[in-house]
Amino acid sequence: MPEQEDRGNPSTSAGAAGGSRDEGVGGAVDWEAERRRRRARFLRELAEARALRDRVQPRRAKAARLRHAMRMRTFRW
Repeated sequence: MPEQEDRGNPSTSAGAAGGSRDEGVGGAVDWEAERRRRRARFLRELAEARALRDRVQPRRAKAARLRHAMRMRTFRW
């Protein structure tokens, strides 16, 4: 994955965030965009890890689905 290459080089993400703080209002927008990109990458990797776990442990995944369905059935709106 090309996203994982960014983790090994702290100067790219830290340098971009550090330089953008000095710019004022435009820097805040850049910082927020960087934060959203990092969050999106994290959520993608989390979903990928969950999907892998579900494939590797199908019985546990089925039990988790059933527990979730039971919680949703008993939840009162």
